[in-house]
Amino acid sequence: MRRVFLVLIVMALAACAPRGGIVVVPAAAPEADLHTVFMATTRTPTESVDFSNERNPDLTFGAYTVAIPPDRQPGTVRYPRANPDLREEFVTVSADLYDAPRAFTAALSRELRQRPPGKRGVVVFVHGFNTNFAEGLYRTAQLTHDFGIESVPLHYSWPSSANPLGYAHDRDSTLFARSGFASYLDSVIAAGPEEVLIVAHSMGSLLTMETLRTMSLERPGRVARDIDGLVLFSPDIDIQVFRSQVRDIARMPRDVIVFTSKRDRALQLSARLSGDQRRLGNVGDIDDVADLDITILDVTEFSRGLGHFTPGTSPELIRVLSNIPSLERALNEGAQVNPGLLPGTVLTVQNATAVILSPLTALSAQP
Repeated sequence: MRRVFLVLIVMALAACAPRGGIVVVPAAAPEADLHTVFMATTRTPTESVDFSNERNPDLTFGAYTVAIPPDRQPGTVRYPRANPDLREEFVTVSADLYDAPRAFTAALSRELRQRPPGKRGVVVFVHGFNTNFAEGLYRTAQLTHDFGIESVPLHYSWPSSANPLGYAHDRDSTLFARSGFASYLDSVIAAGPEEVLIVAHSMGSLLTMETLRTMSLERPGRVARDIDGLVLFSPDIDIQVFRSQVRDIARMPRDVIVFTSKRDRALQLSARLSGDQRRLGNVGDIDDVADLDITILDVTEFSRGLGHFTPGTSPELIRVLSNIPSLERALNEGAQVNPGLLPGTVLTVQNATAVILSPLTALSAQP
């Protein structure tokens, strides 16, 4: 009980940090990099181009151009104030909302056609627990920039309460947001991308798996045909539930990568709240998932603080992952990963492969 109480305090303190908000600045810093993020959300619109944390049965589509400030370390996101520092804080340069799914699909299709062949894929990021609209949007832009992703970045924003004590609310919101995510994927696929890769974090992984399960039950085999790759960062999913989802989907995307950490304190809390110590994102033994055709990347040695989003926030790990050709292709195109190219200890048991990454092995693998 004392351990849970301490973790709750840590999460509450984290919530005291400034939260993200949309600040539109038409002229970014000259050295800033601009990324246009296509999005859809089941949040309720506000009077501005931001969205609240309230649930909305209607799906809203848009495209936001985000400026990545020049004075920042990889993995970091500084949210804008009323008068933002354009050299250090993320800002929105422009925001367009579409009045119908067809208009969104047409805009995304135009963006894809403007790119050369081989770079007309999409990466769909699904945020996790305790995240508001701006935070998910800026995190999508940050991941795109820091990993050098050349595909078109997309974001799905489900109605998290953005409250560290709103765990039950957020789990219910993932169920609420499943139909919206399925409709969003329909609109994305209709635009004709060369590759579709989904990257989901934390509780967003549960939403993603539930959505893929529903899609597969409605049209068997569809997931494998339409989704080329799936990357789960710190997935907050019970292992038995994940196994049942995989069974129902039957034909998974051709490559499934799961980032785990035994030092993930947020998942430790989740496990205690659910009464089961085993969460997919902090799985301790490959034998627990040996029957599943997945690749596990154990980043425990890179985890700091809460350790709940290590692949996206650790500058050292980002540099390592960005230099791995097979993983870069997976993040860019949904291409298959060759575990033998990853700098770490490789374990293979039945169908599953685990790669235990560490700063030492990663350093030795650098050119």
